[in-house]
Amino acid sequence: MMQPDTDTDAISARILQILSRNGRIPNQQLAAEIGLSPSACLRRVQELERRGAITGYRAVIHPSAREAGFTAYVTVGLSRHSNEAQQAFERACLASWQVRECHNITGSVEYLLRVEVRDLEAYRRFHTEVLGAFPQISTITTHVVMNSPKDDRA
Repeated sequence: MMQPDTDTDAISARILQILSRNGRIPNQQLAAEIGLSPSACLRRVQELERRGAITGYRAVIHPSAREAGFTAYVTVGLSRHSNEAQQAFERACLASWQVRECHNITGSVEYLLRVEVRDLEAYRRFHTEVLGAFPQISTITTHVVMNSPKDDRA
């Protein structure tokens, strides 16, 4: 994976800020908001893509359209703290469609997951059949999302 060049000037930072809110903004409108000509703005965006500062564009799908009305943040502690155990757990997360995010974190546990499924019963099955099947998990703590008054994920 390409590491982004972190040397970003104020204009490029503003472009990134606007694109993070609306990746489909037309170049003409983006250029107007930034105060550049459309061609200069397009060159800036293409350079940000080339440098790896912009890694892609995607549609943000409402969870109900994916039949994912239940969201939980799950902390996972491993009983073995080896590189092999972590890689095996990360592979299991990559293979699981229910795991929308997997973060290796510091603290008393190794991982924080965002899990989205249809309902509580579907989460119970995931908890038992996916997480429960992984032999090196020592602790699982589930935090059920009741409401999200702010969510800036794109």
